[in-house]
Amino acid sequence: MLSLRAALVSALSRQRQTLKMLITRQKLKKLRGKSIHEIGVRSRQELSKLGERVFGSTVEMNDSALLKRLAPSSRNGSAEGTTELILERIIKRHVFFPALGSREEIATIIERRFPVERRALIERADRAIDARFDLLGLEGLSFGDPIDWRLEPTSGRRTGLEHWSKIDYLHPDVAGDKKVTWELNRHSHFVTLGQAYWLTGDEKYCESFITQATSWMDANPVSRGINWASSLEVAFRAIAWLWALHLFAASHKMRPHFAVRLLKQLWAHGRHVNSYLSHYFSANTHLTGEALALFYLGTALPEFREANRWRETGLQILLEQMPKHIGQDGVYFEQSSYYQRYTADFYTHLLVLARASGARLPAEVEERLALAVDHLMWITRPDGSAPLVGDDDGGRLITLATRNSNDYRDTIATAAAIFNRGDWKFVAGEAKVETLWLLGPAGLKSYDEIEPRTPAACSRAFTEGGYYVMRDGWSRDSSYVLIDCGPHGSSSCGHAHADALAFEFAANGKTWLVDPGTFTYTGNQEMRDHFRSTHAHNTVTVDDESQSVTSGPFSWQHVARAYAKQFISQTDFDYFEGSHDGYEQLADPVTHTRSVLFAKQHPSACLIVKDRFQANDQHTYALRYHFPAGCSAEADGNQVIATSNDGQQLKITVIGNTTTTARIEEGWVSEAYGRRDPAQVAVFEATGSGAQELFSFISLQTESL
Repeated sequence: MLSLRAALVSALSRQRQTLKMLITRQKLKKLRGKSIHEIGVRSRQELSKLGERVFGSTVEMNDSALLKRLAPSSRNGSAEGTTELILERIIKRHVFFPALGSREEIATIIERRFPVERRALIERADRAIDARFDLLGLEGLSFGDPIDWRLEPTSGRRTGLEHWSKIDYLHPDVAGDKKVTWELNRHSHFVTLGQAYWLTGDEKYCESFITQATSWMDANPVSRGINWASSLEVAFRAIAWLWALHLFAASHKMRPHFAVRLLKQLWAHGRHVNSYLSHYFSANTHLTGEALALFYLGTALPEFREANRWRETGLQILLEQMPKHIGQDGVYFEQSSYYQRYTADFYTHLLVLARASGARLPAEVEERLALAVDHLMWITRPDGSAPLVGDDDGGRLITLATRNSNDYRDTIATAAAIFNRGDWKFVAGEAKVETLWLLGPAGLKSYDEIEPRTPAACSRAFTEGGYYVMRDGWSRDSSYVLIDCGPHGSSSCGHAHADALAFEFAANGKTWLVDPGTFTYTGNQEMRDHFRSTHAHNTVTVDDESQSVTSGPFSWQHVARAYAKQFISQTDFDYFEGSHDGYEQLADPVTHTRSVLFAKQHPSACLIVKDRFQANDQHTYALRYHFPAGCSAEADGNQVIATSNDGQQLKITVIGNTTTTARIEEGWVSEAYGRRDPAQVAVFEATGSGAQELFSFISLQTESL
């Protein structure tokens, strides 16, 4: 038998040989042009993966190993004795979210003020006990009994237990739509179970948490399987577990043996996230979400030896990334309204958690966060919903209440309570139960005491982000236009859509023209490409081409550059003009310029859109206007009449240099990831040579036709 030393030498030799094989000519080519820091980070991560594959074990750390990872001052003999001290500290000394020190008061407030939300939460918790889940836009999903944590139920695909780095999770034949699997494994429902326990005192919720968490730990050994393949997913799961740990800490079902195992897993989650931060993989909400999890872990479990390092690493990343992710006008740098909301949530949690633990943050955190929330306020439609511009992945940092994925008012309301902003409260409306769970009774009281005030202006240009908002007021029956004329995205533009010069339109409180959303990332390549294409947005295709061309689910071959030329806002009208170069790649280049005139004082919310095309040869131009699901439309000559389900009508007429014909296409609208609903699309087509102009006249019908 080889000695331990000889075995290690042999293993290291094999590791070096394997590493040489990994560094192929192709990989060396990829390293060209990268910074020394990036090469260093990538190399360390590759070596770490290799070490896990060579030396890694699926056996959980023992109690002795856990004690070594805890600060000496926090130990109390055995692992179980130490864990009892940690649970006692959690119950008595609150360094987590303020709400978790006010159980009885919160239960009373929710029963009195939020009975509908309380009922929905308990129903959701009971379904989770029965292993029935509503995830993203999908309802009633079953992952088997017992739960198969590596199953993707919509496709039936199930991944194995190989090392996480070997799983091609972007390939639908391997993992189906991995977003569905990952959404379950974020374990947001563990938080729901904890909330239900708080509100009812019923120990069945704690029993279900322990049963499911134990099942998960048994089925997902550290570093093995798809549920370790994304550091962001590991991060979100750690955050959910920390909330569950705090919510269930006082339960007599929370026995030390289980709590010890939970602490071991939380340490493993923290180590994994810290080792595989997405500095050069997805330096977007992946990186900031992972950093937030490190800050969470370091704050919530100061007993870990690594707590300060994790906390400081997470905070440093969040501070470094904030000015990159949130522009000076408040717009999120990936041009996605949903990820804008994600980012606002991340920094809200950072701010609240830092205040609860006595940490001081630079003033810029509050300043940039306020800018981000301000943008969310501005893009909110008159009916309270939000446009899904760019990608949306349907997930939440944590789910504290049931809310439509395109409703951001809980984020705005919580920020209003923190910043004492009456304009945000005006848009957010009634108090939200999420604010109570995050800020506690004092935060809810602060929100109640804010005097709501109408925002000072009706229209605004976000020039850095390239969004232009037109309104005739801020009431529920106001009219609204949102125009997209910004950068295509950032870096690989992974969450961008081919939507330059597209717009949304709401008239007298009803949203008529919409961005159809996202639907899927990797589950269906055809649908992924469709929902990102120019054909799926309220703008113009030339010769049936998309202005920007995709290359894989998160990259592009060609991207259009958009330029705003003019934005004028007056009492009775708003005017915008911009152009893009997406069709200048054609054999006969075409430059598209669009101007939008919004007549605010017109009784039927009139919108006039002028599209100009500078070209030499003949081209076919197609304007598409996407209606929401449930709206019917009929074409006649060069006009379309759309009718909503309550009988209101919108008329669109298009005229141009040459004959324009209208038709209705069958399309899709996705208001939540994973769900799509049939919707109709008005298409106006014209063919002509040389310079062309098309005018769209869009207005409500005052009388039924």
